[in-house]
Amino acid sequence: MLSKEELDSLNKWFEDKEPLEVLKWGIEKFRAKIVLACSLQAEDLVILDMLSKVVEKPKVFIIDTGRLHQESYELIEEINKKYNTDLRIYFPDYKEVEALVNKHGINLFYRSVELRKACCEVRKVLPLRRALEGMQAWITGLRREQNFTRGGIKKIEIDEVNGGIVKLNPLADWTWEQVWEYIKKNNVPYNKLYDKGYKSIGCVPCTRPVKPWEHPRAGRWWWEQNSDKECGLHYRGVK
Repeated sequence: MLSKEELDSLNKWFEDKEPLEVLKWGIEKFRAKIVLACSLQAEDLVILDMLSKVVEKPKVFIIDTGRLHQESYELIEEINKKYNTDLRIYFPDYKEVEALVNKHGINLFYRSVELRKACCEVRKVLPLRRALEGMQAWITGLRREQNFTRGGIKKIEIDEVNGGIVKLNPLADWTWEQVWEYIKKNNVPYNKLYDKGYKSIGCVPCTRPVKPWEHPRAGRWWWEQNSDKECGLHYRGVK
């Protein structure tokens, strides 16, 4: 594990560096023990494209909650055709899903924040733990401007929630405009839901398009009031 002094020094060094430099550092340090979490959103595809230029076969995982959009599945096929990845798809445990749904109903998430987070726990958080088993670091597409809960993220963090492994956020200081500039310039595959007004993409029943003037996260769990708009994958158990 990195010490606080090492962490502070690294973040000071990388704060004004390009994302590719952060990725190169992570690959060199962790070798086969680093993996990209791909949620099939624009940021993750940018990182995947960058990784493909410096790693022969980057490790990538996708969590399939069982309720993804068809456009997301089509994007998985595009990724497989374009990039030479070591791609793994993780599903929730069917027994846990059955127990949750049989107790609370198929669309339990609409009834309360607590039930919605319980659904996210079973369908996302627990599969994430399995995906990170044996890893020393993981890479995410988190950006500071995405949500108020992410405003303080660093490019390199220690993820206390997931066993103290290192968490890299190479695009932490990027804007939405920079993400799409990269996608267009490098012909990166992207989720076609963005062409339909989506700005943040999750499960079908929990995601919808947003108006041009709305916050990007407004389309996630839109029925909730005063919630943090997080699913649990990126709770701030980091330092």
